Amino acid sequence: MIEIKDLVKIYKTGSIEFEALKGINFNVDKGEYTSIMGPSGSGKSTLMNILGCLDRLTSGKYILNGKDVSSLNDNELAVIRNKEIGFVFQAFNLLPKLSAVENVELPLIYAGASAADRRKRSIEALKKVGLERWMAHKPIELSGGQKQRVAIARAIVTNPSIIMADEPTGNLDSAASIDIMRIFQGLNDEGATIIMVTHESDIASYTKRIVRIKDGKIIEDSPVKNRVVF
Repeated sequence: MIEIKDLVKIYKTGSIEFEALKGINFNVDKGEYTSIMGPSGSGKSTLMNILGCLDRLTSGKYILNGKDVSSLNDNELAVIRNKEIGFVFQAFNLLPKLSAVENVELPLIYAGASAADRRKRSIEALKKVGLERWMAHKPIELSGGQKQRVAIARAIVTNPSIIMADEPTGNLDSAASIDIMRIFQGLNDEGATIIMVTHESDIASYTKRIVRIKDGKIIEDSPVKNRVVF
């Protein structure tokens, strides 16, 4: 599903260059549940941004579902993001004036779905994360864990090829974090491909594979030992 070859990312500020990723190589198959770990400044968030088509690589190849993403223009990348990738962020990124179900509908609006279709699909997505009773509530009326459930529903409503989660439990307490990991594990059991950035070893233990990055390079890529399963 994902094939990364010799990926290099260089940031330039005036005459100064910083090589954030230094020749990354790895693949992700359909149905995998992978966590990307590394210390601050290791390049893990840069890698996630490139995988999510939010940033461009400097050199190398990024193949997503057989398509060379590295050669696409901005409009083509936007289509890929909306169609192929569901995003879950640490800060939830919900629109405060919209209800839960209206937030979930947003990707379907961009995809051109009818009002009736997007409402039906959004309610189904909220049911999957156990939030159908709160679908009329606005983000300010929801707990942190509930907000992240809305964000997950929004991520899955378009049936994306991949769910990408960037520190999805970073703003949550332990109980809410476990609930979110239970949802992700359930989605993966149903066949969803998930890539998650985290700095927390206990959160990574719910995934199936850990890719560790340090100083812009992969230093370890291995199955999770003693995986926690619900």
